[in-house]
Amino acid sequence: MVADGDIRVVHRGGSKINSREPVITSDSRLLLCASGECVKVFSTSTEECLHSLRAHTDLVTGVQLRPSNHLQVYSCSADGTVRLWDFTDGILIKTYVIGYPIHSMYTSANHEEVIFIVTKLFQLVAVHLPQSGDQLVEAREFSAVLSDVSSNPAAIAFGRGGEYIASAKSLQLEVYFFKKQKSYRFFLKEDNKKGGKNTFTCITCHPKDDCIATGHEDGKIRLWRNFNHKKEYTYSTLHWHHTEVSSVRFTPEGTNLLSGGVESVLVQWRYNQESQRDFLPRLGAAITHIAVSPDGALFCTSHSDNKITIIQSCVKVSAVIQGLVKGDVRTDLTVDPRSKAMVLNGKPGHLQFYSLQRDKLLYNLDIVQQEYIHELGLQQFEVVKAAFSATGNWLATVEERKQKVAELELNMKLWQFDEHTQSFVLNTTISAPHEDWITATCFCHATDSQTTMLVSTSKDRHFKAWQLSAPAHTEGPSWSCDFVGAYHGLVPECCCFSADGSLLAVSFQEVVTVWSPSSWELLTTLSQPPGAIRNLCFGRLSCSKYLLGTTASNLLCCWNLLTCSLEWSTSMDVSLLLADPLSENMAAFCSQAGCTDLFVFKPTEPRPLFSYKALCSGRVTRAVFAPREETLESCEESSQWLNRSQLYFLTPYMDLMTFTTRVEEDRLMASSKQLVIADGVAMTPFYLLLGKQQHENRDTVSSLSAERTPLPQASAAIKEVSVSAQISFTVCAAFVLTPTDVHSAVMISFSFHVCSHGLREENKYAEEEMESEKEEGDSEGEMESSTSRPKQVSVGGQATESAGPPLTKAQVRELRRVKKLDYSWLTGLLDS
Repeated sequence: MVADGDIRVVHRGGSKINSREPVITSDSRLLLCASGECVKVFSTSTEECLHSLRAHTDLVTGVQLRPSNHLQVYSCSADGTVRLWDFTDGILIKTYVIGYPIHSMYTSANHEEVIFIVTKLFQLVAVHLPQSGDQLVEAREFSAVLSDVSSNPAAIAFGRGGEYIASAKSLQLEVYFFKKQKSYRFFLKEDNKKGGKNTFTCITCHPKDDCIATGHEDGKIRLWRNFNHKKEYTYSTLHWHHTEVSSVRFTPEGTNLLSGGVESVLVQWRYNQESQRDFLPRLGAAITHIAVSPDGALFCTSHSDNKITIIQSCVKVSAVIQGLVKGDVRTDLTVDPRSKAMVLNGKPGHLQFYSLQRDKLLYNLDIVQQEYIHELGLQQFEVVKAAFSATGNWLATVEERKQKVAELELNMKLWQFDEHTQSFVLNTTISAPHEDWITATCFCHATDSQTTMLVSTSKDRHFKAWQLSAPAHTEGPSWSCDFVGAYHGLVPECCCFSADGSLLAVSFQEVVTVWSPSSWELLTTLSQPPGAIRNLCFGRLSCSKYLLGTTASNLLCCWNLLTCSLEWSTSMDVSLLLADPLSENMAAFCSQAGCTDLFVFKPTEPRPLFSYKALCSGRVTRAVFAPREETLESCEESSQWLNRSQLYFLTPYMDLMTFTTRVEEDRLMASSKQLVIADGVAMTPFYLLLGKQQHENRDTVSSLSAERTPLPQASAAIKEVSVSAQISFTVCAAFVLTPTDVHSAVMISFSFHVCSHGLREENKYAEEEMESEKEEGDSEGEMESSTSRPKQVSVGGQATESAGPPLTKAQVRELRRVKKLDYSWLTGLLDS
């Protein structure tokens, strides 16, 4: 058993990217958003995550561009710090220690080196950032601005570049003027005459005019004016949304007002011409935030399904950044054998394929194939089960809808992977496969099996075996029911195939039945102390003779299938039992004192290989072993169970967590240090070319330091490179060759092609190219005579002696041709 400190539990992707309003950079090329404990930097054109800004130790609660430097960004966190970043290079510049959790953050161009934060007591406080050369600075100068603000970050906004700040909470609008140091409050009645709810939901201020736009719970938008005089204020009302407005935002020039809500429609209102509107419908999910780039070229909307949509100012979608969809996970966590992606139900009626290695949604598979209707109380089809065959060629899904107590609609669908489209295509739909809820589905994972088999269990007291039939001459393969099984009228809860597919275990309440899939003969039954079976798992590899199960009476039991007897049992409340498909290891998540503990063990060993106490609060009911891309060969003995597979689990708060070892952390740390040292230049083909030349130059320098031996006779091209390299290193000996020195690299690049005639300026090259053939011949003669003896080459006013072997006339002519090549592309590259 290992100590908890040897293996750490960390967030591994899947974090929310819609928890706070995203930020678009000044050039509209990048988008930054809070994601768990880091800030992700996305490209607005390619949708790729370029890098992550990692330093916070708790949830990131806000991201704001620094007004005085458009290449820097602030991030705040519940860890009580504000960090300043260079987001283009991902460099942490400075950390300001605030000392208590920060709920949200705001910046203003009129307030340099001042940020405004909302504390856990929901007070708006101005923090003066001290000027210091230290990287870690403690902020000590605070001043209270507003004492009671909303917990919604969208309910606070600056106006006129920072002349005033507006805050909306419940039925109150408060406007604070910094010069006057005075605030005005405006109140609305709880209900209007038509019964609409007047509660404030969001706010934004016009960038040039004294106008505040507020969204409300009843779907209305109010435009407030003359609010600097409490008794003379006015407001006008706009109404399109049928329910609460979640976000409003003015464009930088103030010509348009954007609004969004649960309708999944972005509405663009003309300022002062509100009757003219543009709509961008069918954005897929409710809009939670709206952001606009500083130049007004791009809009972006955050959505309730953990998605960010990037929209051009002409109201056209240009890119979609999709995160892991969080919500009610009805399916188990499974791994697609082909793409190695984690699969679970996502947005309504879909399965999402999420890459754990890249932390990116690969694609959504529409299972229900019906339009989702956003209406409260309406029962619609939901995906509740998903299972893959061993090769990943087949996917089985179950969808259900229950409109009334006596009416249950069930569909089981079999999907076949299409090599041409690289996606799953519907092959067979089975309507009403059972008469009641389906409790479990599983494929036979034997790789050498002649047929593909699927088993489903149901509360109708039966389990069914579905078999893939051979394709006919005119039709493709299809599925049909091969066997229907039952046991004394008991309800089957779970099922599991052995690794070789020779046995099928089905639990009927307190009894485990073992069947032979080849003949469907009931081989044996296994009894245990009272309590319904909740999980079943066969052992793997050397432990394949064991069958493990958990019971509702808080027992973990292990049966020996050779003796058909109970091998051992232990008392623990196991909420989830998993088997690693690549080893003998098994994982048991156990609930105790309101928390979840983890035990990793082998059925043959009395003591667990690993245990972790108080893994998280609540019960863990969703987890999966995912195969690694590369096996960890240098793991310590205590963490060998993580060598081939990585264990992921979902907490009750929908955080995707995993386990990491010291070896992995050291490897990541070493690679990050190497990138910091060697990635001063962008990783481009030109950079790689220069790096290769520099490596060759170092080898040549070391060889020239020793006694030079005569080279064998070779072609003119080899002699040209040899002589050129010798002369170039004599000329450039004063330069230091480092991976990040672009100028020296370019000098070396030139020196490989410049002959021993000497270094000349570009204008001389241009003059020589315009000479006649006769003059060119004369210069070639001069070249031949000059290379026949040592020559003084002047660099920076200093003469350096260089010697080389005599060249033939053909070699000199070839060198002359190389010297005429156009190197203007290098100048353009350096200028950029």
